[in-house]
Amino acid sequence: MGSFTQQEPIPEDAIEAAVAVMRHGRLHRYNTASGEIAEATLLEQEFAAFVGAKYCVAVASGGYAMATALRAVGVQAGDNVLSNAFTLAPVPGAIAAVGAKPVYVDVTEDLVIDLEDLAAKLGRAQVLLLSHMRGHMCDMDALMALCDGAGVRVIEDCAHTMGAAWNDVPSGRHGAVGCYSCQTYKHINAGEGGFLVTDDDDIAARAIMLSGSYMLYDRHLAAPPPEAFDQIRYETPNISGRMDNLRAALLRPQLRTLPDQVARWNERYTEIEAGLRNTPGLSVIERTVQERYVGSSIQFLLKDWLRPQIEEVLARCLSRGVELKWFGAADPVGFTSRYDSWRYAPAPAMPKSDAVLAGLIDMRVPLTFSRDDCRLIARIIRETVGTVYQRAT
Repeated sequence: MGSFTQQEPIPEDAIEAAVAVMRHGRLHRYNTASGEIAEATLLEQEFAAFVGAKYCVAVASGGYAMATALRAVGVQAGDNVLSNAFTLAPVPGAIAAVGAKPVYVDVTEDLVIDLEDLAAKLGRAQVLLLSHMRGHMCDMDALMALCDGAGVRVIEDCAHTMGAAWNDVPSGRHGAVGCYSCQTYKHINAGEGGFLVTDDDDIAARAIMLSGSYMLYDRHLAAPPPEAFDQIRYETPNISGRMDNLRAALLRPQLRTLPDQVARWNERYTEIEAGLRNTPGLSVIERTVQERYVGSSIQFLLKDWLRPQIEEVLARCLSRGVELKWFGAADPVGFTSRYDSWRYAPAPAMPKSDAVLAGLIDMRVPLTFSRDDCRLIARIIRETVGTVYQRAT
């Protein structure tokens, strides 16, 4: 069947573009020959066009993009920032990086932020760092109505939703800022890297200065006009986190084929989802018609299962070659952790979220798997869950 962490090879045209950059040696985005437009600059233009944004800044990682967005919208040390209880460590990490404090909002059984809990907590912060965790998007129209009404600015973490949309509006384009990742396990692969997009002149100018442009901001073409920098260039620190031309060269060809890759992921996701439906003891996460998702991973719930039973499912599946992750484990493992693991940011107990996370199973859907592989994976999970569930009941 193959590895659940193995990506497809970098496409040949991306390899050729990267080799061309290595041959001329101008890897730094501001090191260009006369008349040359840097790969990073071109990528920013292309990504802005891809999501329909006015401005884009290419940076070193998705986490850096989020911390930069927080700084650019004015978050200060000691401020509260609302965020999902169900997310990955770089999200609260970005909040901590600017000296702010996360205020966690519950997750529903649909694996999206709980809008009722959000409404109750909107008065506690001026910014929401919203994580579209594992590619699940909440009702963005309802969320934006709540946040706009309360004067709360929204930054979207789109690490798992590059290429996704809600009601045909691309992920990252509902709030003030959208942040994306190009880490190996995301939808385009440079090992690391990220983007920040916005339509706001002030936010874009601050982000460009924060990223480490020095006074070379005129080298950015997906950027606000020069007058936007008149005061900002004097008051914004350089917190260097630029994307280099080598990564940009790798990413530009991949961005052009992303819609085709999304279709391939969703074919595989659909095969697994269909195979898991109606499994006793297992709940599939239903997707809504408003959500255009990217099925690069799949989740399901084993609701109200005991810990030993879940651990048995994980072990049995692994013995048959299927690698599942569990968000209900007592201690963080690998990339998988939860709000009570991040003890640099104490949080009160969240029983509603705990009940969801206790039965939450997660699995990557690599494009290296065929559709036949996906049907086999679903069959293994279905048989294993069925066996353990039948014995328990």
